[in-house]
Amino acid sequence: MNKPILIAGGGIAGMAMALTCHEIGVPCRVLESVRTLAPLGVGINLQPNAIRELDDLGLAHHLPEIGIEATEWALVGRNGNDVWSEPRGTLAGYNWPQWAVHRGELQMMLYRAVNERLGADAVLTDHRVVGYENTPDGVRVKVQHRDGSSTMMDGALLIGADGLHSATRAQLYPDQGAPVWGGAVLWRCTALGEPIRSGSAFTLVGGLDQRFVHYPISAPDPETGLQVQNLIAELTFDPADGWRDSDWNRKADLDDFLPQFEDWNFDWLDIPEMLRSASAVYEYPMVDRDPVDSWVDGHMALIGDAAHVMYPVGSNGASQAVVDARVLGAKLVEFGVGPEALSAFQDQLLEPMNALVLRNRGAGPVGILGLVDERCGGVFDDISDVIPRQEVEDFMAKYKAAAGFAIDELNGAPRTIPLGATVEGAGAA
Repeated sequence: MNKPILIAGGGIAGMAMALTCHEIGVPCRVLESVRTLAPLGVGINLQPNAIRELDDLGLAHHLPEIGIEATEWALVGRNGNDVWSEPRGTLAGYNWPQWAVHRGELQMMLYRAVNERLGADAVLTDHRVVGYENTPDGVRVKVQHRDGSSTMMDGALLIGADGLHSATRAQLYPDQGAPVWGGAVLWRCTALGEPIRSGSAFTLVGGLDQRFVHYPISAPDPETGLQVQNLIAELTFDPADGWRDSDWNRKADLDDFLPQFEDWNFDWLDIPEMLRSASAVYEYPMVDRDPVDSWVDGHMALIGDAAHVMYPVGSNGASQAVVDARVLGAKLVEFGVGPEALSAFQDQLLEPMNALVLRNRGAGPVGILGLVDERCGGVFDDISDVIPRQEVEDFMAKYKAAAGFAIDELNGAPRTIPLGATVEGAGAA
């Protein structure tokens, strides 16, 4: 093979794909639209299924540099009392931890690894993939540059890892329309604050129509004791009224949402004060796309958000982006660099990921708060008077199984890519 795999997009999925290609001996190039990669974004959670893959890639030891191990996940009612809490990661019995990290720092961590392992020319910036065509032995990709010029590049495969506004997906589904907005809007920010609860807890307060999320993304500073904390305020509106757009980077004003949270001040968590301490707030309409019946078109396949962008209610997006790359890598090892591997990848993941998109659209694991709201308006003294513990345990277990991180199944699974496995016949481009 003398043509590389071309990867559209240098986000988490694209970088994980490049590192996987390197591991299995397949040449590749990442085509990224921006001129300079920078650590943009806010906090995300990486589930144990993704940490397992990062560990297999030899990168897990870098995670303390960009985040903190998550040890608790808690749902809290509207009056500050716990609905449910559970240990996470190794404390829950997984062989791997769960990590809360800064999304941009994770991307840069992967980018540095790509540069170190594949070389500085593996990621081509100012290369926006705008179209492709299948050829008898691969794919021809049209790339556009900021100066208005365009070039054509030939590859063995094209992997569309170009996110929510994927050009590769748009070519495959030209009538898909805009992302689907169901009414929820997130205001996201970070702020320094003192540790709460376990000091590394993911805490979600409220109900389905209004909620607040808090989790730290750094260890406490040894001198000040303060952590970088990820904060999310969420409100739900009537989707029939429309929203401004699906720009995930619009700077917002506290007055847009803070008045609705002014009385959310509990003896253990002062939400209004936390939000006021943030340096900048960004507005994110919560959008996804309807599931599709194929991610593959000949020598092209979609992965990550380009394939299955979903609501962030279950902390699945970044984790699944990593897992996608690893599963696709395993199929390349098994079937070689060609459409058969892409089809096998799709056969394994398309159905469960489509189901997860719809499950998250229905509130995912947070849906239990909807039941609490129905039964008591979210205000209670003892949650056992509202909902039996077994009902909550069953609800959570079903979600974990659907999302691919049921404990026994994940712990007992073999490596996604066998140690030392490579693609037969692969070589330098």
